[in-house]
Amino acid sequence: METLRQLFYSKYAATETKSIRNFYDEIDWTNRLIGIKGSRGVGKTTLVLQHIKKNFKPNNEVLYASLDHLYFSENTLYNLADQFYKKGGKLLALDEVHRYANWSQEIKGIYDDMPELKLIITGSSLLHLQRTKNDLSRRAVMYQMSGLSFREYLQFETKNTLPFFRLEDLIGNHTELAIQIVEKLRPLAWFEDYLKHGYYPFYLENINAYHQKLSEVLLTVLEVDIPQFGTIQTSGIIHLKKLLKIISRSAPFKPNMNALSSRTGISLNTMKNYIQLLADARLVSLLYVDDVGINSMNKPEKIYLENTNLMFNLADDYTESGNLRETFFFNQTSYHHHVNAAKNTDFAVDGKYLFEVGGQNKQQKQLLGLDQAFIVKDGIEIGSGNIIPLWMFGFLS
Repeated sequence: METLRQLFYSKYAATETKSIRNFYDEIDWTNRLIGIKGSRGVGKTTLVLQHIKKNFKPNNEVLYASLDHLYFSENTLYNLADQFYKKGGKLLALDEVHRYANWSQEIKGIYDDMPELKLIITGSSLLHLQRTKNDLSRRAVMYQMSGLSFREYLQFETKNTLPFFRLEDLIGNHTELAIQIVEKLRPLAWFEDYLKHGYYPFYLENINAYHQKLSEVLLTVLEVDIPQFGTIQTSGIIHLKKLLKIISRSAPFKPNMNALSSRTGISLNTMKNYIQLLADARLVSLLYVDDVGINSMNKPEKIYLENTNLMFNLADDYTESGNLRETFFFNQTSYHHHVNAAKNTDFAVDGKYLFEVGGQNKQQKQLLGLDQAFIVKDGIEIGSGNIIPLWMFGFLS
């Protein structure tokens, strides 16, 4: 345990608490078992360490450990928790739980046998695919963490405290809200940089190496995480990479499953499974006509890359402005809202609002005769009437 404690103290010392994401306040930290899942690189570890540093001194009451450490090749998680608990431990934070084969069963045992111990666990977005005999749903409160919104990116870059907007307020009062922001900063001056490298917080470490690190993250997801949860063979990993590349060069991709199966050499049923695995891993987002959830029996209307940074990383010279706009809108709006494809416009949100996304020259003709319908324009700071600037949808979280 001493080895893990020394590693924890090093991370504790290096953790800063000046810039904490608003997602921190969405978590009820009083729960006994908290689960935080999300794609690699969105900042789960940093958030947990910030919580520890804000609330605990570096002593025997708290311990952080990553379950991919070699310590766990010879020691069990349960025994670590038992030792820690008997020595006065109050909070045990466990990172990368999916890397430990028996994590669900042992965490259940820890929770049941050590009633005064609080647990925080973090893991892959794919955690819900883990097939275990031990249902933690009655014990754990799970949260899904996403990457940085445009608003959060601006806060990091400009050191301004910026408000987030409720969708209803944005729709009804966007001109005044935009003016309030423009009085503080020029959002469009930062917008292109965000699209290229602002989604994953590790851009702060070294912006020049950002896309190299993002490529490494993608490889780990494709070669380690997805095979672990999806139980696919080595040949399947090659097909996954090929499929992701095809989607990235065509996004938003309108899937013709038969043609795609023929092009990739993947059977139709396997194709549907692979697309769903990419979505579960938060590498792509699936847009359905109706709010049918993620039922693999229903074909999505369009497939997008999950965020615009992935477009610049994967699509080489295929990043097209219209695709970037739609990907940004879908990504930022779907944090807290249900987004679907619409018959006459690009998107329907919460089954109530219709949005057509375009550039500065986008016309109103598609909205004629439609209620609660809006033009979302790129390249403008302040809108009027039913014309809303695209950047403002990055302030919904």
